[in-house]
Amino acid sequence: MAIFILEDKCIGCKLCLKSCPFDAIKMVGKKAVINDKCVACGACLEACKFEAIIREESEKSKKDLAQYKNVWVFAEQRQGKIMPVAIELLGEGRKLADEIGVKLCAVLLGNKVEGLAKELTQYGADTVYLAEHGLLETYTTDGYTKVISDMIEELKPEIVLMGATHIGRDLAPRVAARVDTGLTADCTKLEIDAEDKKLLQTRPAFGGNIMATIICQNHRPQMATVRPGVMDKAKKVESGSGEIVAFPAVLEKEHIRTEVLEIVKADKQQVALEEAEVIVSGGRGLGKAEGFEILKKLASKLGGVVGASRATVDAGWIDHDHQVGQTGKTVKPRIYIACGISGAIQHIAGMQSSDVIIAINKNPGAPIFQVADYGIVGDLYDVVPALIEALDRVDDIMSALKEVAATE
Repeated sequence: MAIFILEDKCIGCKLCLKSCPFDAIKMVGKKAVINDKCVACGACLEACKFEAIIREESEKSKKDLAQYKNVWVFAEQRQGKIMPVAIELLGEGRKLADEIGVKLCAVLLGNKVEGLAKELTQYGADTVYLAEHGLLETYTTDGYTKVISDMIEELKPEIVLMGATHIGRDLAPRVAARVDTGLTADCTKLEIDAEDKKLLQTRPAFGGNIMATIICQNHRPQMATVRPGVMDKAKKVESGSGEIVAFPAVLEKEHIRTEVLEIVKADKQQVALEEAEVIVSGGRGLGKAEGFEILKKLASKLGGVVGASRATVDAGWIDHDHQVGQTGKTVKPRIYIACGISGAIQHIAGMQSSDVIIAINKNPGAPIFQVADYGIVGDLYDVVPALIEALDRVDDIMSALKEVAATE
């Protein structure tokens, strides 16, 4: 790209001179002129109040957007297992592809993972692009970036979706930069514009206080990373009939600057909040770290797991793995029970898609009640034990009924 000054619009105000960090603009007579020090950073475009400076793409860098089609999903796999976020993206990708009228494609990289490609067709992929190579067995930024970039340059997808996981957040910006396109990170909603079929990418902004919808007008593919646990998973159909297309991975050791010597798993058990059907979360209203013990009992009764607000994590009451919200995990369980959580917008952004939300709080004016399906105004140390006691009675009744049925 290059920066140009429109001589007929320039009034010689010198605002662009002051904004340029590279001394690349000089006054010739009463007009600004750009010299060879310009790096096209764009600072002068923002400074000019008279629309006298424009950025123009070279013919070489311009893309024929009509050549780009199909929706791609990066099928993240680790040690021969497809990650849940890939199945969520296939579910969402199917909606987008059907609305645009194109194919849904999965991109699978690894070594000896052809069996996973068949599984991806069962989750709705019309085409699975499979790249197998010994150097792809373990994820590396350089290796995966090169192969996926080569795929995009050759096959030209219109939309590329990746999970906002540790791998996705590392890989997506590298690929976007390599293929000269934009990237919207941590999306919580994806839609197709009814007028021009562009991808509308919505994500929290300004600390979760607003939701911003972003579009990529002039470049392709349109790329986004999506938070795990936000989208509905694709349904598995055993008779999946998608095709598997092998893509030759041109990859040498010289292309990869790092080497994975060993993978050491953490000793502690990771909390699978994104996959839980029931989550019982605690907030500042617990008053102390020991308060989570009673929440663990309730979660155990319901077959769920324990979540937490940022305030309790920051206080050191519970590990960050349990945190739900803007700076934690986004979840979508069948039942979400918020105990002593006031309902800051950053927390609500991470759990508002739950099927049923139950709030327990002493303050009847707490914002959490505005998103809750059911609210209980009271001290959680009174309410939660009562719930556990009620569940115990249900267990007793069910056991009695089973005994009666067994004797008949």
